[in-house]
Amino acid sequence: MALAQRRLRVLNVRASLTEWCRLCGFEPAAHHALLIDALEAVERGEVRRLAVFMPPGSAKSTYASVLFPPWLMQRWHKANLLAASHTTELAEKWGRRVRNLVSEHSATLGISPAADNQAAGRWALTTGAEYYSAGVRTGIAGFRAKVGIIDDPIRSLQDADSELIRDRTWDWYINDFRTRLVPDAAEILIQTRWHEDDLAGRCLAHSKWDVISLPAICESKDDPLGREVGEPLWNDDKYGYGGQLLEIAGNTPARTWSALYQQRPAPEDGDYFKAEWLRPYIAKPPIETMRVYGASDYAVTADGGDYTVHGVIGLDPDDRPWLLDLWRGQTDSATWIDAWCDLVQEWKPMEWGEERGQIIAAVGPFIDRRARERSVFVYRRQIPSKHDKAVRAQSIRGLMAMRGLMVPVNAPWYAAFRSELLSFPAGKHDDQVDFLSLVGQLLDTALSGRIEEDDEDDRSTDRGRSSVTGY
Repeated sequence: MALAQRRLRVLNVRASLTEWCRLCGFEPAAHHALLIDALEAVERGEVRRLAVFMPPGSAKSTYASVLFPPWLMQRWHKANLLAASHTTELAEKWGRRVRNLVSEHSATLGISPAADNQAAGRWALTTGAEYYSAGVRTGIAGFRAKVGIIDDPIRSLQDADSELIRDRTWDWYINDFRTRLVPDAAEILIQTRWHEDDLAGRCLAHSKWDVISLPAICESKDDPLGREVGEPLWNDDKYGYGGQLLEIAGNTPARTWSALYQQRPAPEDGDYFKAEWLRPYIAKPPIETMRVYGASDYAVTADGGDYTVHGVIGLDPDDRPWLLDLWRGQTDSATWIDAWCDLVQEWKPMEWGEERGQIIAAVGPFIDRRARERSVFVYRRQIPSKHDKAVRAQSIRGLMAMRGLMVPVNAPWYAAFRSELLSFPAGKHDDQVDFLSLVGQLLDTALSGRIEEDDEDDRSTDRGRSSVTGY
């Protein structure tokens, strides 16, 4: 009888990821059970791409990167597995734990490590299958995998905010990681969300994924775990994780809490720009009572990349700013030049701000020519691009904090505008923020009568940077 029970136990462990986890000393909580169901669907071939977003400390890596691989490898005897993390050291840590579990439970699993290959970063089973661990943005050579797992590809907030690192991570994913997978391979991405444009954000925009996204504190009635609004994750554990989350929520910056813990990179109330500063309007004051200014953030990329943004701001008699109109597009320069002409003709601004640099140097003559053709007249002031984007946005941010920004809620572009402002600086795009920054700097100049100058060397090589277009 005892032998029969042991055999039944072995069969249950081999068939059930939950029973395997219990054998290893882990009792799955509700969110782990949800994850286990998805991982078993991967093993059955029903899910090819699985994205898992959970807060720090939720044991997502333990279940997906440590417990799942040994169980999967005994199900897929000949399948190679590729695991990656933000550092090679962390990836090898996962690899070492996986190898140790296989060794410890080899009799139950029916697989064992090959005696001649015991390196933490790359080892093999007696079945011929291999496990390979790598750091994100490192080369992967001489390996083809049936399963690819990326766990925690981002090291820090600083890395998440770096467009260069985000681009390099994406290039690595497309050109290194994906090319190491066989055509019908499964992919699993495990992370907390740092940035709207992080690896997860780009992956979800690039292809279809099955997603498990669990906020630390429930925010909606359609929660995947059936939690009540305000209920923390893992509230039934014996370690007090749920209580910890409530304490962390009260002592964590809004952006960090929203991104890492709630899986929402853009906080609902905003980080740099606050939601309360955006004040909706339907009807605007008479335009003749306003001083009207405009600004543009130009881009030369069509059909992708950055947006060109033109916008018009009016100051009422109380110096309250009103966003009167906005144009945003990923188009060729001829299209956005005509869009700019349309706005100038309609609103007749006192001045127009634009960033000094290579783009305006290249397209400036075309703007002048088209403006003359259409009899469009406005004083264009070129504003030097100094400091980072957050510093350049301080002027408009201060004005909005004091007086708000009146925004037309019925405008078709309102939702995208609001989302970008509240996402800044973590959002994927910041072109509308750049437009507002230029408006702020333009108003500083217009209202104070002061023209910001560069160093003497810059002045000597950049005279005539502002002009009256259309004459």
